[in-house]
Amino acid sequence: MIIVIFNPMADCKFITQLYGKEIKASSEVYTLDDAFFFGKNLLFWRKSMKRSTPLFSRRKIVKTVAAATLALSTGLLGANYALAAPGELEKEDLKFGFIKLTDMAPLAVAYEKGFFEDEGLYVTLEAQANWKVLLDGVIGGELDGAHMLAGQPLGATIGFGTKADIITAFSMDLNGNAITVSNDIWQQMKPNIPTKDGKPVHPISASSLKPVIEKYQDEGKPFNMGMVFPVSTHNYELRYWLAAGGVHPGYYAPHKGDVSGMIDAEALLSVTPPPQMPSTMEAGTIYGYCVGEPWNQQAVFKGIGVPVITDYEIWKDNPEKVFGVSKAWADENPNTHIAVVKAMIRAAEWLDANDLANRPEAVKILSQSNYVGADYDVIANSMTGTFEYEKDDKREVPDFNVFFKKNATYPYYSDAIWYLSQMRRWGQIAEPKTDEWFMDIAKKVYRPDIYAVAAKELISEGKLDAKDFPDFATETGFKPAQTEFIDSITFDGTKPNDYLNQFPIGLKGDDVIK
Repeated sequence: MIIVIFNPMADCKFITQLYGKEIKASSEVYTLDDAFFFGKNLLFWRKSMKRSTPLFSRRKIVKTVAAATLALSTGLLGANYALAAPGELEKEDLKFGFIKLTDMAPLAVAYEKGFFEDEGLYVTLEAQANWKVLLDGVIGGELDGAHMLAGQPLGATIGFGTKADIITAFSMDLNGNAITVSNDIWQQMKPNIPTKDGKPVHPISASSLKPVIEKYQDEGKPFNMGMVFPVSTHNYELRYWLAAGGVHPGYYAPHKGDVSGMIDAEALLSVTPPPQMPSTMEAGTIYGYCVGEPWNQQAVFKGIGVPVITDYEIWKDNPEKVFGVSKAWADENPNTHIAVVKAMIRAAEWLDANDLANRPEAVKILSQSNYVGADYDVIANSMTGTFEYEKDDKREVPDFNVFFKKNATYPYYSDAIWYLSQMRRWGQIAEPKTDEWFMDIAKKVYRPDIYAVAAKELISEGKLDAKDFPDFATETGFKPAQTEFIDSITFDGTKPNDYLNQFPIGLKGDDVIK
């Protein structure tokens, strides 16, 4: 067994002995910023190859090495015993995937501000080509976790698309999306939109788009729009907005092998990766799209389109992305999972702190090519509390991106049930389901229990305050009934079938696409 002689209060030299035989004293001086880890039969040291920050926190290094020294010196461990510190990380080198959107910010900030490394994690962040590639990477184990569409863990779990058990213990943000149309479509919509002081009155209803779509139908032309993935928030928000304005967005029928989502559709929605939305619209392939930032503001800056509504106006403070991992990974790496959630909670808090005072720095980080890679000004247009609709029509929208306040990071069961309700509404869940079924799936996928452990550790460590979190002793996982939707329909997560029955367009009750 290798014995490390260590002075935790000062720089020190390492002396190694193997069963009493001196090997060689290290002539190099190391500090507490060097990393330690425990192997199967021995206690190793290693220099950080990525950053001069510790694999464990300083507190953990002192505590763990002190315990190791005591155990070794008193003969408490056998020669082949695997030393395990309390709360030891099962896996320290991690790879996380993301799509180039501003709401991947908690990942970038956790990396750049050292929050991952504070938890003993060496993280690589890797942009993915599209949402399917990202999900496949998590399912196949190439990625340890990822910035995901909230619908992806749910869709995978119920088998819409690739069947896999994916869970989430962290909600990444609220709001953050918008619907943009081309300049030509905007000019056709404008006569149908009320104005005040020469500017359009928001929110803009899809009823102003309906006559334009009818004109295309009369001319025998399909009206094509883009969204990022079949189980994306963007798909459901675009469908919600269209249906609220009297435009049918179409049904899925997976039981019949039809996953186009275009049955009975008046507007035809298809998948386009987020960074390609502006160029696809500019080419005329689609006439509008729903996407996250910065790809709506990019259309404004390029002068090719106009964002007509934000998702904040469709559903105020709607849940957006989540951080997803496979259930198998979570089961194998429970301490690592908690450490990841802790780091991301701290990143989210930093993003919203002091009335968004850190947002300019966050924008600078996100503008790097290895993250979002869009121009600083494009990202800042929405990340710093404003949003630009038509060119020079910039308005205050302080909650366009919410990362921490309003319990944004808490994985509510009711959020999961809203997504499942939309899957049922548009036929991705082909058969009727009981309210109990919705609840069971929500509890299988959304894991506030894991979140609570992470949050309580941060509170006990003095990094965050209990007032910043739900009251874990009384929290049920269900938000109060929500009323601030564009169509004024109330959502109560405990009664999903009653919710579905309120919609004039969409499947409900015993409806099945024949």
